[in-house]
Amino acid sequence: MKKLFLNLSVGRIIQRLSKKKENFGRFNKVVLGNVSPERSVPLHIEKPDYYYYFMPPGDTSSGEPEIKTDEQIHQMRVSCKLTANTLKACEGIIKAGVKTDEVDAFLHELIISSNAYPSPLRYAGFPKSICTSVNDVACHGIPDDRCLVDGDIVNVDISVYYGGYHGDCSKTFLVGNVDEEGCYLVKSTEECLNECISLCRPNVEFNAIGNYINKFCNEKGLNVIPAFIGHGIENNFPGAMQHGMTFTIEPILTFGGPEVEIQKDGWTATTLDGARTAQFEHTILITETGAEVLTKPD
Repeated sequence: MKKLFLNLSVGRIIQRLSKKKENFGRFNKVVLGNVSPERSVPLHIEKPDYYYYFMPPGDTSSGEPEIKTDEQIHQMRVSCKLTANTLKACEGIIKAGVKTDEVDAFLHELIISSNAYPSPLRYAGFPKSICTSVNDVACHGIPDDRCLVDGDIVNVDISVYYGGYHGDCSKTFLVGNVDEEGCYLVKSTEECLNECISLCRPNVEFNAIGNYINKFCNEKGLNVIPAFIGHGIENNFPGAMQHGMTFTIEPILTFGGPEVEIQKDGWTATTLDGARTAQFEHTILITETGAEVLTKPD
């Protein structure tokens, strides 16, 4: 009976959207606010090279993932666990009336108190310690003085540099009373990520992930945002997964079209049609028999 109810709910949402394509639910389009000065990092904390001088973003769409050693995998587990627990810690402060800059401040202090470095800070010039992408912001939203409001959905993307390795994960949170479409989008995106992870094991082609995401979206009445290669390996990356590889899977799904535009800050990517997006991300390790999620919190 529960499964039947869910199927009817999904069908109702898809039918409603198909009747009026511009109706993406009830929410507020994001207006970018003011960005506060960069937060300081203590001298004793190990920092990546880009902290000291500008480095352009790396091209993650080419090159073969390395096979990590046991020691490297151990260090990845440590940094990823720290990242996951940091993301979990912000659940209590995601609520209406809180500025995304306040979320950034809270998580920045938590990261440096763990003697770790917030990876986004100064990466290719990024001015903040985390990314907060609200409603129609697909990704790379810069925390600012805009307050979260009832009905928002917000993706918090955290990467932590510790012991020479980066951990990376993200989650889309519901703020207060989110409408049915928003809840459906968020739940579906998390489901998509979990299904993608279940596909991963040695000798599976990387493009199986992207193929599955496209199939999932077609069934759910959604679209994928393909502009950011690596956000779900949504491409035709050649080769197969092998034991000892680590990588992230991070699908960005939307009710609207796939097109995005970059705002004047050079980072914030918003949907061209104003539709909401949701994103979930985990860092995984390919094991001998499947995949281990490295960014599971305690």
